[in-house]
Amino acid sequence: MDPVSNPYTPNAGARPDVLVGRDDQLASFDILLKRLARGRSEQSMIITGLRGVGKTVLLGQFRDKALAADWAVVELEVSKHDDAAFRQETALKLRAALLQLAPRARWTDRFHRAAAALGSFTVTVDPSGQIQAGLNVDVIEGLADHGDLVMDLTDVLVAIGEAAQDRQRGVVMLFDEVQFLTKAQLEALIIALHKTVQRGLPVTFVGAGLPQMAELAGDAKSYAERLFKFPIIGSLDEDDARRALREPAVVEGVDFDAAALDRAFEVTGGYPYFIQELGYAVWGVAETAPITRDDIDAAVDLYEAKLDSSFFRVRLDRTSELQRAYLRAMAQLGAEPQKAADVASLLDRESTQLGPTRAELIDMGLLYTPQHGYAAFTVPHFDRFMLRAVPTLTVPPVRRRRPTGGTW
Repeated sequence: MDPVSNPYTPNAGARPDVLVGRDDQLASFDILLKRLARGRSEQSMIITGLRGVGKTVLLGQFRDKALAADWAVVELEVSKHDDAAFRQETALKLRAALLQLAPRARWTDRFHRAAAALGSFTVTVDPSGQIQAGLNVDVIEGLADHGDLVMDLTDVLVAIGEAAQDRQRGVVMLFDEVQFLTKAQLEALIIALHKTVQRGLPVTFVGAGLPQMAELAGDAKSYAERLFKFPIIGSLDEDDARRALREPAVVEGVDFDAAALDRAFEVTGGYPYFIQELGYAVWGVAETAPITRDDIDAAVDLYEAKLDSSFFRVRLDRTSELQRAYLRAMAQLGAEPQKAADVASLLDRESTQLGPTRAELIDMGLLYTPQHGYAAFTVPHFDRFMLRAVPTLTVPPVRRRRPTGGTW
């Protein structure tokens, strides 16, 4: 097949030519914006799911819908930042939203107040001891200058919401990788959003993160379960998976036979990113249409090699020897969530000894805890990759610490 006309898009966050299986989430977002535009409240959303299920793609769709509805959009991919860096990055994004709502020449008093709040929110002290406001606006004493992230972010979002209300518009915050927010940052965001709900302001938030986000939000603030909806997205059902693979090819004048579609679903499990990777691979292997089961089988090695060298490998390369052994032991036990005690038994350790390792892997975003005492991979088919990449489970020796002030 002509590589230039290959219709598949195996890139992080790239919108596929045919988006299927996400109608419920798109409809919920439409309702969210329309209710807020009418002055009614509606729960914000945090979309959760494994890697590669299309959370970032959905955020991109939400962005397009918000812009079409004349809302200002704040997009942020969360990184592990301290509070000062979080303040700076968030404020710069919100400042851009303020300018989307109205150019500076048309600012009302409420816009000037919102800009002042943003200025105070990012006040820093330079090496000479001089106080600097990073946004070049006059600050207002007592507004977003408390030195407390919760109070300051609340002042900022309320002020921006009031400015948006002045223009009969709204602001939607689209945050990706929200599991990397610290507990303090997540708590501040939840409390600030809660205040905008209480004031009836047109500000909303849609986040995307790994499956542990509902638990993290609840830990940060108990009423988060009432402030947010937590839609879970996963693999596509068989009909939608077939459409996701077949329909982009049909546009290019190429079809799949039924056996090929059956085999593709077996290989990918219906995971959206994997469908894109397999489609891309088979397009380069197949010589004639329709694409057959034999073409799918011929493409599997290329498909797995691409996933192994990029999607999977970049995650494994960040791990230590003991962390890799933990992941390999989990893979040996199976794809489903595994008890910490069972993993420890395979590694000839006590669960308490491996507790820090497990916690590190959760913090790195490689594992999550679907229930107490269990852990699961955040990446679909990661168990298969581990068995390919590390054929033999090797148990690292226990490292004993030298006694302080003494000898062995």
